[in-house]
Amino acid sequence: MEVSPDNLKIPPDEKDYALRPLDLNAISEKKTVDAETQRPTWSGRLEFILASVGYAVGLGNIWRFPYLCYSSGGGAFMIPYLTMVLLCGMPLLFMEFSIGQYTRLGPVHALAKICPLLKGVGLATVVISFVFSTYYNVLISWALFYFFNSFGATLPWNSCNNTWNAVGNCSSGFPGNTTHLQSASQQFFDHRLLQKTSGIEDVGGVRWELFGYLIISWVIVYLCIFKGVKSTGKVVYFTAIFPYFILFALLINNVQLPGAKNGILYFVTPVWGKLFEVKVWVNAAAQVFNSIGIAFGSMISMASYNKFNNNILRDALIVSFTNSFTSILAGFVIFSAIGYMAHIHNLPVDNIATDGPGLVFVVYPEVLSTMPVFQLWAPLFFFMLLCLGLDSQFATVEVAITFIKDEFGPQVLHFLKREELLTLAVCIIGFVLGIPHVTKGGIYVFQLMDHYTAVVSLVFLAFFEVVAVCWIFGVPRICLMVEKMQGKTPNIYFRLCWLLLCPLLVLCILISSIVQYTPAHYEKYTYPGWAEVVGWGVSLVSIVWIPLGAIQEIYSNKGSLLQGFLCAASRSLRPSSRSSSALPSENIVASFF
Repeated sequence: MEVSPDNLKIPPDEKDYALRPLDLNAISEKKTVDAETQRPTWSGRLEFILASVGYAVGLGNIWRFPYLCYSSGGGAFMIPYLTMVLLCGMPLLFMEFSIGQYTRLGPVHALAKICPLLKGVGLATVVISFVFSTYYNVLISWALFYFFNSFGATLPWNSCNNTWNAVGNCSSGFPGNTTHLQSASQQFFDHRLLQKTSGIEDVGGVRWELFGYLIISWVIVYLCIFKGVKSTGKVVYFTAIFPYFILFALLINNVQLPGAKNGILYFVTPVWGKLFEVKVWVNAAAQVFNSIGIAFGSMISMASYNKFNNNILRDALIVSFTNSFTSILAGFVIFSAIGYMAHIHNLPVDNIATDGPGLVFVVYPEVLSTMPVFQLWAPLFFFMLLCLGLDSQFATVEVAITFIKDEFGPQVLHFLKREELLTLAVCIIGFVLGIPHVTKGGIYVFQLMDHYTAVVSLVFLAFFEVVAVCWIFGVPRICLMVEKMQGKTPNIYFRLCWLLLCPLLVLCILISSIVQYTPAHYEKYTYPGWAEVVGWGVSLVSIVWIPLGAIQEIYSNKGSLLQGFLCAASRSLRPSSRSSSALPSENIVASFF
């Protein structure tokens, strides 16, 4: 017998459950207006674009892309990178904007309406975003520490004549990779900022100075987002635009320094043979994916505050282009400075080039200390890092706040009375969970969390999100959502990317991540077994909601296991005559239990 939703005897109320935009013309203008009056919106289109750009353009554009580019073929890396932007980054960003703007819901409820079978994906995005925000703000506290330490007559990381220096092991410049010496800037980072211990086994007590800066960073975040999109939309006019003034000013200054040309050539000189390495293409896809911030839920959350007819295709193009442009611009800024440093110390460029936090908190501070008028450039550089970090932090914290409002809004407001207090509570919890990162062994906790959150969890989560939306919900229904909002259906380019290219590329990234998996480590330190178990536990905190949600959805339907599965899948595939604002509200968390 042919199995269909009809002979599975789905109750009438369940048939109308999922987001089903096939009969979209039945949505009245009145419902659209009512939905927009119930949910706050951005004051203008530019605010949403700036907030999205600010979130996408973060510290990773400064410390990861330049190193990845030169190590993966220099100028030749632009071919796989830009290819992946076109085939993966832009289509998936357009997809997330469409989901958020059409449903006018955060990622949990939006994905539950679109694909009940994989409703756990939405909850997983909230969990991973909040975990990410608890340690990402630690980077902002480091930037504040460097910012306030850069106003003296001399920069404290410029010499070995300080109480924190190990004099016999300290070099006032870059000693190169062939010696046992450490640079003064490395010792400032290790012994002054972190006061790091020998490993995660030795916590060493709280670094009270960093504890204070962590409080300041959370206070700044709260003051910028406590009014929701109304306050965030105003702040991003500065935090999203100001870093570009600094980047261009640094570039103009750096290219005039001796040796800058060699650094830039090292960055852009193509190594065409690299194009035949699969790893380079996978790295390009992963960089695009992580940089734009797909699967964190932030883009869905921010788009949910748009007006229903906002031009999201234009916004997706702007955000994708700006993100790529910023990465390339940062590469010129960083490598012109590294070329100058290599010239001063008579070292090869690859002896200085590095990636990760070490680039902006060790290498670049050393570069700044040798620049003319360093009293100007040092504070400006760290203030730029502060702005870049804050924009990304706003968006990740907002994901959790949006979820709580969507899920428990009336109950929470009845208890707290004001939405500002909800934002304050989320920030306080994030601060408390960030305290282990500002202990003397905090760098090891930070690295462990980052590895198992931003590397391991995110790839799994992204794969299931793409499967849920592109394959189970279906490309035709995505197109109909877009047509209702934009007045025309997406072209064949987007349809092909959603149907085939994006899922396959994300699958390649997932397989590559599994094949190339290495346990977490920090420099030469390897973590003990119990720490690895904790790391996997952090990963499972977010991933586990995906199978739990699917199991709950299958067993909530009567009949055999197969019938339950088909019923759950069919609920996301049937057309709807109602707008998202008219869909029945469901308590997603309660449905898991």
